[in-house]
Amino acid sequence: MESKPWHRHYDYNVPTSVRVPRIPVHDLLQIPANAYPDKTVFNFFGTEMTFWELRLRVLRMANALASIGVEKGSRVGLHLPNCPQYPICYYACMHLGAIVVNLNPMYTFEELKHCAENTGMTTLVTFDMVLPAVRQLCKAVDIPRVIVTAVTDYIEGMGQSTAQSLELEKEWYHFTALLDGCTDTKRPRVQVTPADPAMILFTGGTTGVPKGAILTHANVVTGTLQCALWGNPTITLTPPERRTVLAMLPFFHAYGNIVVMNWAMFSCATMILIPRFQIDELMNTLANFKEITFFPAVPTAITAIINHPKAAEIGLAKKLGLLNSGAAPMPVELIEQIKDMGIYFSEGWGMSETTSLGISNPILGLKKAGSIGIPFPDNDVRLVDLQEGKEEVPQGEPGEIIMKSPLVMQGYWNNPEETAGQLKDGWLYTGDIATRDEDGYIFIVDRKKDMLIAGGFNIYPREIDEVLFQHPKLKTAVSVGIPDEYRGETLKAFCVLKEGETATPEEIIGFCKEKLAAYKVPKMVEFRNALPQSAVGKVLRKVLRDEEIAKKKAEKK
Repeated sequence: MESKPWHRHYDYNVPTSVRVPRIPVHDLLQIPANAYPDKTVFNFFGTEMTFWELRLRVLRMANALASIGVEKGSRVGLHLPNCPQYPICYYACMHLGAIVVNLNPMYTFEELKHCAENTGMTTLVTFDMVLPAVRQLCKAVDIPRVIVTAVTDYIEGMGQSTAQSLELEKEWYHFTALLDGCTDTKRPRVQVTPADPAMILFTGGTTGVPKGAILTHANVVTGTLQCALWGNPTITLTPPERRTVLAMLPFFHAYGNIVVMNWAMFSCATMILIPRFQIDELMNTLANFKEITFFPAVPTAITAIINHPKAAEIGLAKKLGLLNSGAAPMPVELIEQIKDMGIYFSEGWGMSETTSLGISNPILGLKKAGSIGIPFPDNDVRLVDLQEGKEEVPQGEPGEIIMKSPLVMQGYWNNPEETAGQLKDGWLYTGDIATRDEDGYIFIVDRKKDMLIAGGFNIYPREIDEVLFQHPKLKTAVSVGIPDEYRGETLKAFCVLKEGETATPEEIIGFCKEKLAAYKVPKMVEFRNALPQSAVGKVLRKVLRDEEIAKKKAEKK
């Protein structure tokens, strides 16, 4: 690969190319189990398990799953929040060459049905709190094996659930009983190669129907190593004995799976498991730990934590080592606040289709506010014209990000049309529009599908969002393009006020007029108590847009 101009911005101890070991994903668990067998792998509401105990449980679960018919290539749905049961099943599936289908616990029956039918899932691992949706699912789709756990089964003092206490169907399995019934800790003799599929991640899909991105063992191992090596400048200063990671990002999502769970294995870090984002509960958890080496998060969560009344009291600034932000743009105000606290941070970009990674700001080196940074090692990134998608655009001009990399997925499961539409000659067409500056730093302008054309002008909502974030009374805000008979599309801002504040639409519009060209100023403002968000806290523009379209249709009737 010819020299990349962005390599000169890499931190001093980050390699420009990574020699990724040709191992399957489950071999990552062997690293901490061998080096630090007695170190805590999870702290789950105060209950701990060691890396060695995890290794033995994973092997027993792998052999237990094999005994009930899970084999290489079987699709196994993991429908769990962040709790010890998720990694136990995840690495057990990897040992068997089974393919993990990640399912958001908040999915409705319809969403679960789509994922189950699309993947031909034959095993489902789920938990007590979502059984009504699972029972409905099992009536509609034949899933031969259902394994159920109670989230609290791994919390000491909370009591153990049983098949009887959960009133399980007689043919279903109880997680603990299945695991306790197997004592075999030999490694399953299944050949798993780097090219084999490891997991399927359902990604929003701007078409509305979620698509399952297939990540191979090589994708996951590459992503884990690239993420760990990018963090070299600061993480390596904390010895492995003391390393911790706040595991708040859901493991069923690419970001949490790679940057938290698999990163923790490779880095021998203890995971502080957070199954749900409840701010006061989280602050109490943080108060119990002297240091958090690594905290990957999203801007909404970061804002809530650093502005919490307890932040100063628990000495948050001193506790946090490296803060990583992804999944949505980080407002400049927030970046300044984190710098003022003396916390290292980096902001990056990735997608489920790119193993959650791709482009990031160096940890020590040159960072640019508003930029997603520079490409990771072994990643080739180009910005191409929006019409044909072939010609590279000049510096400073908006183009679609396309990427060729060992991080790029194999394709979409059972969806050749979508695969062909996004993967061309090994290049992934991301649908994100960005510009590149004189240093090679990339700035996202918007999603190709979010861009709107109003009165003949191209408008990128993200630019308007940045201005709304600067308003002192707003907690969060998002701008959305909605159909307009006269202008083609018109811009509406949805705003959430900070507690105790009041404002009028005119006030917000006036503020935007001072900072934006007239055609970019929102024409309407709606105040809300909250905005719809994805599992990792990304505001869902599409949901707001669909609501507005539905309203328009209703008015016409």
